[in-house]
Amino acid sequence: MGRLFGTDGIRGEANRYPVDAAVALAVGQAITYVLRKKHHTTRVIIGKDTRISGYMLESALESGVTSMGGVPYLVGVLPTPGIAVITEGMRADAGLVISASHNPYQDNGIKIFSGSGYKLSDAQEQRIEDLVLSGKLPEMVPPPRDMGRAYRLHDVNGRYIVFLKNTFPRKLSLEGMKIAIDVANGATYKVAPETLTELGADLTVIHNNPDGFNINHDCGSQYTADLRRTVLENGCAVGLAFDGDGDRLIAIDEQGREITGDQILMICAKQMKDEGRLANDLVVSTVMSNLGLAVACKRHGFKHHASQVGDRHVLEDMRRMGA
Repeated sequence: MGRLFGTDGIRGEANRYPVDAAVALAVGQAITYVLRKKHHTTRVIIGKDTRISGYMLESALESGVTSMGGVPYLVGVLPTPGIAVITEGMRADAGLVISASHNPYQDNGIKIFSGSGYKLSDAQEQRIEDLVLSGKLPEMVPPPRDMGRAYRLHDVNGRYIVFLKNTFPRKLSLEGMKIAIDVANGATYKVAPETLTELGADLTVIHNNPDGFNINHDCGSQYTADLRRTVLENGCAVGLAFDGDGDRLIAIDEQGREITGDQILMICAKQMKDEGRLANDLVVSTVMSNLGLAVACKRHGFKHHASQVGDRHVLEDMRRMGA
């Protein structure tokens, strides 16, 4: 057995080590044990995308948390950022995301948020990993009277939609704007259409019928041909393509041209710079960003920093450098 945690949690082919029920149960136990406090019951949010294997992993994580005396709250299908928001809003000790992002349905994974909605530290992940691989967790469970009880939360979509709408400036409006979205048969298939519709958009939605197997299949942020065609056919002002867990976005302009993540980052940074809102005149991306991003940042008068691969490292550098 090797390391479990990569740059974005545990990931691999579902129902095969390490993304199997046995490991998921142990992860649930280890997280609950590591985060336990005196006179406090560990509370854990568990959410997922639309993959068929999500049911297995959800049940295993739930079993692990309850067997170690914790209380899991099951939120069902919700975008990864939404699980972070709910974790922080519920004042839970951790949030578990069952997803393999933009990968095909046969893959899955587990990533962990802390109670603040941020990723766990390397030290915390290492301690959890050591416990899982030690084989000692079955000896560490409490007696039956101290086991936990699971709950299912039914209002999380509404909570997250309110959060998203509150991030959209009231002085702006989407009323009557033609927008096309591709939700990749994934975690945004309910939240994204409802949010944009409530903001007034004239919306066209494609790839929004998940069946457990079609997540990211020739759709979403990695395959934008259908969205480009939809934008042109419907005369849309913009198209938005999400990935399977809703934390990745590719945009399509009114002429059907793909706008990459680096380009979106540059557009936002320039707008914020012009408005005096770009903190420390700094943009942080990963080392995987195109060289042109650094060149463009310099041309427009702000700095660029390249972090290690992984959104956790980007966020850590943003907080450290005041970006």
